[in-house]
Amino acid sequence: MGTGQANWYTWLNKLRRSWRYRLAYRFARPQAPKQPIPFRGPALIVGSAPVSNLPDGFDSRFAVICVNGSQVATAGWGIDAPDVTFLQFNQVEGKGERAVAVRRALSGKRCGILYVLRWPRSEARLREGLAAFEYGFNELRLINQYHRTRLAEAVLGRIVPESDNESKFSNGITAVLYAIHSGATDVIITGVDPSSTGHVYNDLQMQRLHSDTDVKILMELLERGFRLYTSDPHVAESTGLPLWSKKELRE
Repeated sequence: MGTGQANWYTWLNKLRRSWRYRLAYRFARPQAPKQPIPFRGPALIVGSAPVSNLPDGFDSRFAVICVNGSQVATAGWGIDAPDVTFLQFNQVEGKGERAVAVRRALSGKRCGILYVLRWPRSEARLREGLAAFEYGFNELRLINQYHRTRLAEAVLGRIVPESDNESKFSNGITAVLYAIHSGATDVIITGVDPSSTGHVYNDLQMQRLHSDTDVKILMELLERGFRLYTSDPHVAESTGLPLWSKKELRE
Protein backbone atom coordinates (compact mmCIF):
# COMPACT_ATOMS: atom_id res chain seq x y z
CA MET A 1 0.00 0.00 0.00
CA GLY A 2 1.43 3.37 -1.04
CA THR A 3 1.66 6.43 1.19
CA GLY A 4 -1.22 8.17 -0.56
CA GLN A 5 -3.51 5.17 -0.22
CA ALA A 6 -2.55 4.73 3.45
CA ASN A 7 -3.36 8.39 4.12
CA TRP A 8 -6.72 7.97 2.38
CA TYR A 9 -7.58 4.99 4.58
CA THR A 10 -6.57 6.93 7.70
CA TRP A 11 -8.79 9.85 6.66
CA LEU A 12 -11.69 7.52 5.87
CA ASN A 13 -11.44 5.72 9.24
CA LYS A 14 -11.31 9.03 11.05
CA LEU A 15 -14.42 10.17 9.17
CA ARG A 16 -16.24 6.95 10.05
CA ARG A 17 -15.38 7.28 13.74
CA SER A 18 -16.60 10.87 13.71
CA TRP A 19 -19.94 9.97 12.16
CA ARG A 20 -20.44 7.03 14.55
CA TYR A 21 -19.75 9.36 17.46
CA ARG A 22 -22.19 11.98 16.14
CA LEU A 23 -24.90 9.35 15.75
CA ALA A 24 -24.37 8.00 19.29
CA TYR A 25 -24.40 11.57 20.60
CA ARG A 26 -27.72 12.35 18.97
CA PHE A 27 -29.26 9.18 20.40
CA ALA A 28 -27.91 9.99 23.89
CA ARG A 29 -29.64 13.42 23.90
CA PRO A 30 -27.64 14.72 26.90
CA GLN A 31 -28.18 18.00 28.69
CA ALA A 32 -25.32 20.48 28.87
CA PRO A 33 -24.04 20.80 32.46
CA LYS A 34 -24.47 24.23 34.04
CA GLN A 35 -24.75 25.93 37.41
CA PRO A 36 -28.13 25.48 39.11
CA ILE A 37 -28.00 29.21 39.95
CA PRO A 38 -26.30 31.19 37.15
CA PHE A 39 -23.08 33.03 37.84
CA ARG A 40 -23.58 36.79 38.29
CA GLY A 41 -20.00 37.93 37.92
CA PRO A 42 -16.60 36.82 36.61
CA ALA A 43 -15.40 33.23 36.79
CA LEU A 44 -11.80 32.17 37.44
CA ILE A 45 -10.74 28.89 35.83
CA VAL A 46 -7.71 27.35 37.56
CA GLY A 47 -5.96 24.66 35.56
CA SER A 48 -3.11 22.38 36.53
CA ALA A 49 -0.24 23.90 34.55
CA PRO A 50 2.86 24.60 36.68
CA VAL A 51 2.44 28.39 36.66
CA SER A 52 -0.74 30.19 37.72
CA ASN A 53 -1.49 33.72 38.90
CA LEU A 54 -4.29 35.11 41.02
CA PRO A 55 -6.09 37.68 38.83
CA ASP A 56 -5.75 41.37 39.49
CA GLY A 57 -8.70 42.59 41.56
CA PHE A 58 -9.81 39.11 42.65
CA ASP A 59 -12.53 39.27 45.30
CA SER A 60 -15.77 37.63 46.41
CA ARG A 61 -17.50 38.48 43.13
CA PHE A 62 -15.46 35.79 41.36
CA ALA A 63 -16.68 32.23 41.02
CA VAL A 64 -13.81 29.72 41.14
CA ILE A 65 -13.63 26.54 39.05
CA CYS A 66 -10.75 24.10 39.56
CA VAL A 67 -9.51 21.27 37.35
CA ASN A 68 -8.11 18.04 38.80
CA GLY A 69 -5.41 18.87 41.36
CA SER A 70 -5.28 22.64 40.87
CA GLN A 71 -6.59 23.31 44.39
CA VAL A 72 -2.91 23.21 45.32
CA ALA A 73 -2.73 26.69 43.79
CA THR A 74 -6.02 28.05 45.13
CA ALA A 75 -5.26 26.87 48.67
CA GLY A 76 -2.11 29.00 48.52
CA TRP A 77 -4.28 32.01 47.70
CA GLY A 78 -6.49 31.44 50.74
CA ILE A 79 -9.44 30.06 48.76
CA ASP A 80 -11.00 27.47 51.03
CA ALA A 81 -13.17 25.65 48.49
CA PRO A 82 -13.86 26.33 44.80
CA ASP A 83 -17.44 26.59 43.60
CA VAL A 84 -16.86 23.78 41.10
CA THR A 85 -14.23 21.10 40.49
CA PHE A 86 -13.87 19.00 37.34
CA LEU A 87 -12.14 15.69 38.06
CA GLN A 88 -11.14 13.06 35.52
CA PHE A 89 -12.40 9.59 36.48
CA ASN A 90 -8.99 7.89 36.62
CA GLN A 91 -7.76 10.29 39.30
CA VAL A 92 -10.02 8.58 41.86
CA GLU A 93 -8.62 5.04 41.77
CA GLY A 94 -5.75 5.18 39.28
CA LYS A 95 -2.40 3.68 40.26
CA GLY A 96 -0.25 5.91 38.05
CA GLU A 97 1.98 8.63 39.46
CA ARG A 98 -0.23 11.45 38.17
CA ALA A 99 -3.41 10.01 39.74
CA VAL A 100 -1.64 9.44 43.05
CA ALA A 101 -0.35 13.02 42.95
CA VAL A 102 -3.86 14.39 42.31
CA ARG A 103 -5.30 12.48 45.27
CA ARG A 104 -2.48 13.74 47.47
CA ALA A 105 -3.19 17.30 46.33
CA LEU A 106 -6.92 17.01 47.02
CA SER A 107 -6.71 15.06 50.27
CA GLY A 108 -8.81 16.71 52.98
CA LYS A 109 -10.14 19.43 50.67
CA ARG A 110 -13.64 20.09 49.35
CA CYS A 111 -15.65 21.99 46.73
CA GLY A 112 -19.20 23.05 45.95
CA ILE A 113 -20.21 20.96 42.91
CA LEU A 114 -17.92 18.09 41.94
CA TYR A 115 -18.15 16.91 38.34
CA VAL A 116 -16.48 13.56 37.70
CA LEU A 117 -15.92 12.89 34.03
CA ARG A 118 -16.50 9.49 32.43
CA TRP A 119 -16.74 7.47 35.64
CA PRO A 120 -17.28 3.85 34.46
CA ARG A 121 -18.55 2.22 37.67
CA SER A 122 -21.33 2.74 40.22
CA GLU A 123 -21.88 6.02 42.04
CA ALA A 124 -21.55 4.18 45.34
CA ARG A 125 -18.04 3.04 44.41
CA LEU A 126 -17.16 6.59 43.34
CA ARG A 127 -18.27 7.97 46.69
CA GLU A 128 -16.17 5.35 48.45
CA GLY A 129 -13.16 6.29 46.33
CA LEU A 130 -13.54 9.99 47.09
CA ALA A 131 -14.00 9.29 50.79
CA ALA A 132 -10.76 7.27 50.78
CA PHE A 133 -8.76 10.49 50.28
CA GLU A 134 -11.27 12.61 52.20
CA TYR A 135 -12.42 14.84 49.38
CA GLY A 136 -15.68 16.56 50.23
CA PHE A 137 -18.37 18.26 48.14
CA ASN A 138 -21.87 19.69 48.39
CA GLU A 139 -23.09 18.03 45.20
CA LEU A 140 -21.73 15.16 43.10
CA ARG A 141 -22.51 15.00 39.38
CA LEU A 142 -21.35 12.47 36.79
CA ILE A 143 -20.91 13.51 33.17
CA ASN A 144 -19.61 11.68 30.12
CA GLN A 145 -18.15 12.64 26.75
CA TYR A 146 -21.61 13.34 25.31
CA HIS A 147 -22.34 15.90 28.03
CA ARG A 148 -19.10 17.65 27.09
CA THR A 149 -20.06 17.59 23.44
CA ARG A 150 -23.47 19.09 24.27
CA LEU A 151 -21.77 21.79 26.33
CA ALA A 152 -19.51 22.70 23.41
CA GLU A 153 -22.48 22.72 21.05
CA ALA A 154 -24.46 24.97 23.41
CA VAL A 155 -21.66 27.56 23.50
CA LEU A 156 -20.02 27.21 20.07
CA GLY A 157 -23.04 26.18 18.05
CA ARG A 158 -21.23 23.17 16.61
CA ILE A 159 -20.40 19.60 17.56
CA VAL A 160 -16.86 18.83 18.71
CA PRO A 161 -16.71 15.01 18.44
CA GLU A 162 -14.56 13.03 20.86
CA SER A 163 -13.99 10.23 18.39
CA ASP A 164 -10.17 10.48 18.60
CA ASN A 165 -7.53 12.23 20.70
CA GLU A 166 -6.87 14.87 18.05
CA SER A 167 -10.39 16.26 18.27
CA LYS A 168 -10.85 16.13 22.05
CA PHE A 169 -10.50 19.22 24.23
CA SER A 170 -9.08 19.36 27.75
CA ASN A 171 -10.88 19.58 31.07
CA GLY A 172 -9.65 23.17 31.29
CA ILE A 173 -11.64 24.00 28.16
CA THR A 174 -14.60 22.10 29.62
CA ALA A 175 -14.44 24.47 32.60
CA VAL A 176 -14.26 27.53 30.31
CA LEU A 177 -17.33 26.40 28.34
CA TYR A 178 -19.14 25.60 31.59
CA ALA A 179 -18.48 29.09 32.97
CA ILE A 180 -19.76 30.74 29.80
CA HIS A 181 -22.83 28.51 29.64
CA SER A 182 -23.51 29.28 33.31
CA GLY A 183 -23.64 33.02 32.73
CA ALA A 184 -20.21 34.30 33.81
CA THR A 185 -19.76 37.94 32.78
CA ASP A 186 -16.02 37.40 32.23
CA VAL A 187 -13.92 34.23 32.15
CA ILE A 188 -10.31 34.43 33.33
CA ILE A 189 -8.06 31.41 32.97
CA THR A 190 -4.88 30.71 34.88
CA GLY A 191 -2.82 27.54 34.88
CA VAL A 192 -4.44 26.71 31.54
CA ASP A 193 -1.47 26.74 29.19
CA PRO A 194 -1.73 24.60 26.03
CA SER A 195 2.01 24.84 25.40
CA SER A 196 3.20 23.80 28.87
CA THR A 197 4.50 20.50 30.21
CA GLY A 198 4.07 19.24 33.75
CA HIS A 199 1.47 19.96 36.42
CA VAL A 200 1.35 22.13 39.52
CA TYR A 201 0.75 19.09 41.76
CA ASN A 202 3.72 16.93 40.61
CA ASP A 203 7.20 17.02 39.07
CA LEU A 204 6.63 14.43 36.33
CA GLN A 205 6.85 16.94 33.43
CA MET A 206 4.22 15.04 31.46
CA GLN A 207 3.21 16.43 28.07
CA ARG A 208 -0.25 17.98 27.79
CA LEU A 209 -2.78 16.42 25.44
CA HIS A 210 -5.28 18.23 23.19
CA SER A 211 -3.14 21.41 22.89
CA ASP A 212 -4.07 22.22 19.28
CA THR A 213 -7.79 21.75 19.84
CA ASP A 214 -7.65 23.84 23.03
CA VAL A 215 -6.01 26.79 21.27
CA LYS A 216 -8.49 26.62 18.38
CA ILE A 217 -11.45 26.72 20.77
CA LEU A 218 -9.98 29.58 22.81
CA MET A 219 -9.47 31.62 19.64
CA GLU A 220 -12.97 30.76 18.41
CA LEU A 221 -14.46 31.99 21.69
CA LEU A 222 -12.59 35.29 21.33
CA GLU A 223 -13.76 35.69 17.74
CA ARG A 224 -17.35 35.12 18.87
CA GLY A 225 -17.05 38.01 21.28
CA PHE A 226 -16.91 36.20 24.61
CA ARG A 227 -15.06 38.09 27.35
CA LEU A 228 -12.21 35.63 27.79
CA TYR A 229 -8.88 36.51 29.42
CA THR A 230 -5.81 34.99 31.01
CA SER A 231 -4.02 36.20 34.14
CA ASP A 232 -0.79 34.51 33.00
CA PRO A 233 1.42 36.90 30.97
CA HIS A 234 3.28 34.09 29.20
CA VAL A 235 -0.03 32.54 28.05
CA ALA A 236 -1.24 35.91 26.78
CA GLU A 237 1.96 36.17 24.76
CA SER A 238 1.87 32.62 23.37
CA THR A 239 -1.85 32.39 22.56
CA GLY A 240 -2.98 35.95 21.89
CA LEU A 241 -5.52 35.91 24.72
CA PRO A 242 -5.91 39.35 26.33
CA LEU A 243 -4.22 39.75 29.70
CA TRP A 244 -6.71 40.36 32.50
CA SER A 245 -6.70 43.63 34.43
CA LYS A 246 -9.05 44.66 37.22
CA LYS A 247 -10.15 47.61 35.09
CA GLU A 248 -12.16 45.01 33.12
CA LEU A 249 -14.35 44.34 36.16
CA ARG A 250 -17.95 45.41 35.75
CA GLU A 251 -19.53 47.16 38.69
